[in-house]
Amino acid sequence: MDQFGSLGLTARTLASALLLIVAPAGVILAQSSPSGAQRIVSIGGTVTEIIYALGEGERVIAVDSTSTYPQSAADKPDVGYIRQLSAEGVLSQKPDLIIAEAGAGPADAIAILKASGVAMVSIPTPPEAEAIAGKIRAVGAAVGTPDAAEKLATDVDAGLSALKQKIAAISEPKKRVLFALSLSNGRIMAAGTNTSADAIIRLAGGVNAAGDVTGYKPLSDEAVIAAAPDVVLVMDNPQLHLTAEQAFALPALQTSPAAKTGAFIAMDGLYLLGLGPRTPAAALDLAARLYPDTVKP
Repeated sequence: MDQFGSLGLTARTLASALLLIVAPAGVILAQSSPSGAQRIVSIGGTVTEIIYALGEGERVIAVDSTSTYPQSAADKPDVGYIRQLSAEGVLSQKPDLIIAEAGAGPADAIAILKASGVAMVSIPTPPEAEAIAGKIRAVGAAVGTPDAAEKLATDVDAGLSALKQKIAAISEPKKRVLFALSLSNGRIMAAGTNTSADAIIRLAGGVNAAGDVTGYKPLSDEAVIAAAPDVVLVMDNPQLHLTAEQAFALPALQTSPAAKTGAFIAMDGLYLLGLGPRTPAAALDLAARLYPDTVKP
């Protein structure tokens, strides 16, 4: 018996379930989303955060390991890391709706979930602040709360507009910020353009010191020296935590402006990079640490 047969799927069920429908907001549906679903598995920290911000957290029965906020979500059963899901683990929760951020995987697990007969919604997550409102509306449509989603999306856009005004008032030179995802074999895995780290750095009024690369890339010593960061920024997460001591011990960073002043910032990963409802606050907090004499948190 193959993996689909073991789940009790008929060929007809498999064929019909794989017919994807593209919803107006860019949401990808495996089949029509039951807006009254009461057993939701939420995959992706930002999607989970949005569901809770919409007041629908009680309907969530399980989350993935990136869903660390709010604490009541983190306390729910964990179905695994967003990119290393087990379809059987997700389906064992007996959901009537699965909501996942785009990029969830692996592909074979997602194929099984789409073919399972359980409604599944994929939420696009472009690394742009301008896309947050659309993301919120997409989740609201999936859970059947479009009015609440519209209000939240409007509030977030207003927060971003207010943030831009504060950042525009900064008169001092922009800080060059190097976001270090991790350290491996003495090389920094840095965030270039087209990343959520790049988006939050720009929102906070900084310049991405690794802006010459795209995506997350390991930097050579020469590239780190050329980046000349004023500040090193990292996620304050146990699994991917780079300390100031480790960073400034690297020969390529020892002569950087950041090392000379000890400018090192660690922030919660989901808060910093989630590009969700808390992003205006996160960007303001980062700006206050980049420009403490000008911006107040």
